[in-house]
Amino acid sequence: MTAGRYAPSPSGDLHVGNLRTALLAWLFARSTGREFLLRVEDLDRVADGAEARQLADLTSIGLDWDGPVVRQSARTDRYAAALEKLDVYECYCTRREILSAPSAPHAPEGAYPGTCRDLTEAERAVRRRDRPAALRLRSAVDAFTVTDVLHGEYTGVVDDFVLRRGDGTYAYNLAVVVDDAAQGVDQVVRGDDLLSSAPRQAHLTTLLGGVPATYAHVPMVLGPTGIRLAKRDGAVTLAQRGGAGVVLPEIAASLGLRGSTPHEMLDDFDPARLPREPWTLPL
Repeated sequence: MTAGRYAPSPSGDLHVGNLRTALLAWLFARSTGREFLLRVEDLDRVADGAEARQLADLTSIGLDWDGPVVRQSARTDRYAAALEKLDVYECYCTRREILSAPSAPHAPEGAYPGTCRDLTEAERAVRRRDRPAALRLRSAVDAFTVTDVLHGEYTGVVDDFVLRRGDGTYAYNLAVVVDDAAQGVDQVVRGDDLLSSAPRQAHLTTLLGGVPATYAHVPMVLGPTGIRLAKRDGAVTLAQRGGAGVVLPEIAASLGLRGSTPHEMLDDFDPARLPREPWTLPL
């Protein structure tokens, strides 16, 4: 089986930008003969009722999916097993300490500076008294290149990124790689704000014995101030804007798609004709 997927976090209602990306993920998958899967990424904050509302909104705009909805909270045993296969080390740094630490010579911009990489066991024992340790990948590379349908070849930083946080929560970069491999996902369509994370995830996929997915990082939807769409921008959810009958035509027009349903939009869907610039939502 090969598949594409949409994987929302149930931290609140989907906004127009989320729905636009979901539609594109569905179109990419269905137009290439792949299954389309839905995965709820609920390892972090979960808002009451958000998952049910998200699924209802996706159905309302005409999207369907194959098989049951998968939830990350039920798959932590898989993440633990994957962690056992990787070269990791304990890290005690806070975000503030990382930001204020000097970068290692020749390290890529934004890379973890390696503060805890070579601590002795005695030094680790001291630090454990103050705070619980996160687990970081001991990376043997500092960059990795992926191929994106819309962006071409993209090379990004691969540092010693976190795989499990100090509170025991498995990190997104690990969970998404494990889940995609287990579910046969070989096509990843998502917002282009996540392009910089693709090299880390693709490299981690190879370390776990897999083949990186085909990526398509699609343009974001912006609010009136020119930054990514958020709840503060007003009427941005399906319900707030008047339902699927209003939102789906808006999204289709922004993408140059024809048809009144996703299935009708499949007829002449061509990724090469998709806009490459962000869309500012009219408010």
